[in-house]
Amino acid sequence: MRTWETLREQHPCMSGRAGETGRLHLPVSPECNIRCRYCRRIYTRTEERPGTCLRVLPVAEVPEIVERALALCPQITTVGIAGPGESLASPHALEAFRILDRVHPELIKCLSTNGLRLPEAAGELAEIHLDALTVTVNAVDPAVEAKINDGIFYEGKNVTGEEAAEILIRRQLEGIRKAADLGIAVKINTVLIPGINDTHIGEVAARTAEAGASMSNIIPLIPQADMADIPAPECRETEAARAAAGRSLAVFRHCRHCRADAAGVLGKEDFGRKLYGEHEPWEETFSHG
Repeated sequence: MRTWETLREQHPCMSGRAGETGRLHLPVSPECNIRCRYCRRIYTRTEERPGTCLRVLPVAEVPEIVERALALCPQITTVGIAGPGESLASPHALEAFRILDRVHPELIKCLSTNGLRLPEAAGELAEIHLDALTVTVNAVDPAVEAKINDGIFYEGKNVTGEEAAEILIRRQLEGIRKAADLGIAVKINTVLIPGINDTHIGEVAARTAEAGASMSNIIPLIPQADMADIPAPECRETEAARAAAGRSLAVFRHCRHCRADAAGVLGKEDFGRKLYGEHEPWEETFSHG
């Protein structure tokens, strides 16, 4: 596992050199176990945001895709898995990283998760030498989280309301603590939602920093799904949220709302279409458990 100093130099989502180093996203995880009201996962070639890709990548194709990506973009230093669903809701992400750890151990491995299954997965993530972990934490108060998330699928049943929110928050903080104790660098993604968690950002940063996180990324809401009528935060609101988070965590400022099949250097040509095909996107078959 890399140190924070190495990640700040080589990881495009943790570095000031984002225009020089590249990343490859492997869209191997189709399923999800929570129901965020701002989330709309689709197969598409046009939308540039999280939760989108052309197709789900079978794990068996990972070695070929990695080789092709490195040939197209030698600047790639990092391979990440960020969906299009929840990376720990199915075994595919861990299987893909086991392969990557064997064939390209020099590449940084990065995984994004909602954290619901993180406590039991943290040890395995360390075993496959995961370098960087991003956990999306939108609230640490169940009353706030319940306004953002309709419910979770946990221990074989659907749970809703503040009960679901309390479970999710508890599991997120426990998982962050375990991952950090195992030497994995932890970044927190927080979706900034005006009128819901905009005054809560500082507390999210403080609680997650206490659990072991080191960096915050404030993501302005993309109005869609059940939150289509909530306006995206203005620049001043985003900067205020970053300032609040910055009292506890280092703040990442150049997020580009990457697709789950993004490939290349931020701000330059994206090679995802060349890697994952120019055919029509798959039909929607996503599951919430």
